[in-house]
Amino acid sequence: MLFKYDGDKKDNPPPIPTSRVIPLLPLRDIIVFPHMVVPLFVGREKSIKALEASMRHEKEILLAAQMKAKTNDPTPDEIFKVGSLSSIIQLLRLPDGTVKVLVEGKQRARIKKFVESDPFFRVEVEELRERTESSPEMEALMRSIHASFETYVKLNKKIPPEMIMSTASIDEPTRLSDTVAAHLNLKLNDKQILMETESTLERLRKLYELMQSEIEILQIERKIRTRVKKQMERTQKEYYLNEQMQAIQKELGDKDDYKTELTELEERLKKKKMSKEAMEKAGKELRKLKLMSPMSAEATVVRNYIDWMLSLPWNEYKKEKLDIEEAEKILEDDHYGLKKPKERIIEFLAVQALVQKIKGPILCFVGPPGVGKTSLARSIARATSRDFVRLSLGGVRDEAEIRGHRRTYIGALPGKIIQHMKKAGTGNPVFLLDEVDKMSTDFRGDPSAALLEVLDPEQNNSFNDHYLDVDYDLSRVMFITTANTLPGIPLPLQDRMEIIRLPGYTDYEKLNIAKQFLLAKQLLENGLEGIDVTFSDSAYKKIMDHYTREAGVRNLEREIASVCRKIAKKVLKDGKEIKVRVTGKSISRYLGIPKFRRGQLEEEDRVGLANGLAWTEVGGELLHIEVTIMPGKGKLIITGKLGEVMQESAQASLSYVRSRAELFGIDPSFHETKDIHIHVPEGATPKDGPSAGITMATALVSALTCVPVRRDTAMTGEITLRGRVLPIGGLKEKVIAAHRAKVSHVLIPEDNEKDLKDIPKAIRSTLAFHTVAHTDEVLRLALKLSDPDSFFKGPTCDARPNLDDQLETSQTGEEAPTVN
Repeated sequence: MLFKYDGDKKDNPPPIPTSRVIPLLPLRDIIVFPHMVVPLFVGREKSIKALEASMRHEKEILLAAQMKAKTNDPTPDEIFKVGSLSSIIQLLRLPDGTVKVLVEGKQRARIKKFVESDPFFRVEVEELRERTESSPEMEALMRSIHASFETYVKLNKKIPPEMIMSTASIDEPTRLSDTVAAHLNLKLNDKQILMETESTLERLRKLYELMQSEIEILQIERKIRTRVKKQMERTQKEYYLNEQMQAIQKELGDKDDYKTELTELEERLKKKKMSKEAMEKAGKELRKLKLMSPMSAEATVVRNYIDWMLSLPWNEYKKEKLDIEEAEKILEDDHYGLKKPKERIIEFLAVQALVQKIKGPILCFVGPPGVGKTSLARSIARATSRDFVRLSLGGVRDEAEIRGHRRTYIGALPGKIIQHMKKAGTGNPVFLLDEVDKMSTDFRGDPSAALLEVLDPEQNNSFNDHYLDVDYDLSRVMFITTANTLPGIPLPLQDRMEIIRLPGYTDYEKLNIAKQFLLAKQLLENGLEGIDVTFSDSAYKKIMDHYTREAGVRNLEREIASVCRKIAKKVLKDGKEIKVRVTGKSISRYLGIPKFRRGQLEEEDRVGLANGLAWTEVGGELLHIEVTIMPGKGKLIITGKLGEVMQESAQASLSYVRSRAELFGIDPSFHETKDIHIHVPEGATPKDGPSAGITMATALVSALTCVPVRRDTAMTGEITLRGRVLPIGGLKEKVIAAHRAKVSHVLIPEDNEKDLKDIPKAIRSTLAFHTVAHTDEVLRLALKLSDPDSFFKGPTCDARPNLDDQLETSQTGEEAPTVN
């Protein structure tokens, strides 16, 4: 900001016409006073055109401030009517499209009217002739303004001191008022008032008042800065003195708040019944803490460590409830079925009643989602009157999550085991380690390896957490882990736990769970308590068969909840007096079209189609295996998204059939002239395992001999090249699937006969079980033969005159005998 000074020159410039039309440049947040040289940056298109028009003529332009700086396109009413009649000294276009212009204020001028607004403002203006009257008051005001401005410059560091000398040489009242006003930190409206004041005397008065107000504000600001500075110096002084005082108190042994806290910690440590090692370690840390400054970072770390040591339950055990009958009742009330886990808990309580101290058992519940593993652990805590804590291990990949961080790390904490023991508050809780098969490993360590010590009954009496760095006794804790599948758990960890399988509920068990637990729970949660709502058995079965596919009851509960919500809606419309009966026929009105279909038997016996039994994570399934024979060159085609093991079973079945082709009356060279296609329907579902071996062999023999397979017979078993039938797993689920599909006969390996006792009696009584040791026995029982003994010497399929005649003949055969 510059000011043009003409010294004491009294000659006036040539007279300018008092009224004329010139361009107008609206200004934002600035007022250009006469005698003021200032650079402006112009970016608005309209303003740039006004400058260009001015440059083409007299270089004259009116600079007037707009009332609101944020207005991008001001109207005539939004522009002050008094501005500075100015001339353009220099104009420079910048690369970004804006214009830098240097202007000099010449004379105050008032806008008489706006001539045009587009493409830029053109206004008719008249000059304001300033009235300057020489008087003693004028002289006094000028002296006061000179003195006040000097004070202002000294208080305001933003104005260079040279301005005092510049203004001191100005003896013209008008120039003095404009020069001083331009340098004051005034509001836009205050500057505009000075601009619009025509009387020089009046303008000097207003300027002096505004300057005095600004000086007063600057003096207050200086006082505040001085006071803050003194306060900071006093704070630093107090800190230094406090440090000195603490050093003196340390030498003299005086007690203060810090000493009181240390005394409290010492008293708590004396009362705490800790192990000898832990007591020595905590005492050593407390002695170290006494020698530290309370403000040091190390003191905070040591204090936190002692707090953790004192907050853990050392030798603090909750009295257990050893009433076996009451515990049995609690377990039965909370869960239906689950015989083996309940027996194991009752056995533990029985031994606990006879022996004073026993190591806590480490159980692992393995089963599909929704079978009640987590809720069973809660029931065990309730039955034994222990506290219950749960730690989810899903996604844990850092070994320090189990063992904790060493105290050398910033923000170190004990591991989750110790943290949850503090949460439990007793040394013998039921500790549930949920989803133990979902842990993973990375560069930070293997958390499953850290659990080896926790879950080893021979070692967990001296579990060493990295943070505590002392042994902690976990031997009285009843650890229960849960997992969906065993392969996700490392073998050394499996070896330390007692595996209890929760294989999934049968339809009979699901029906009872729904009737006894789920319906009552959902009626309460959906506000239907007291409403007459009943579900028929057929409704439950329809939900289980066609709307859920699971081993547990989680989705069954969701579907029941969905029905209850729709009933709640109906109750609001029709009133609480209505009676609702949900049946198998009406269930589709609540749940829509069925989502799943169960495996169903064929309507008649068919050639090349055998019923297998498969195990899945959501229970057993009936598996149809189809075989078709085509002319070809002996190619074996296997489809249905089968895994490697299942494909190898198909090849082993074919090798077995080829090795006994003559015995079955099959052309020994069939593998050279025919292509064989084995397909397992529902091709999008992955399938694997060896237990479909005898089913594939049966379907192959049926297709090659054109003898149909009994449709009411299902089978499971692994086949060897010599035809032996090897045992399989998941028999309970497979038999339940056969029962659900209304199968009459089930063929199982001879070695699996011992597993039949695990199958519910209600299901076992409806099926005929046949134990087999060789595939020849399977064929005798599964194929619909008129003469089983002569079958092994019969003609090949090609030699038979008519397949339909053969089917008609084969259906007259006798029923296969039942092997119990």
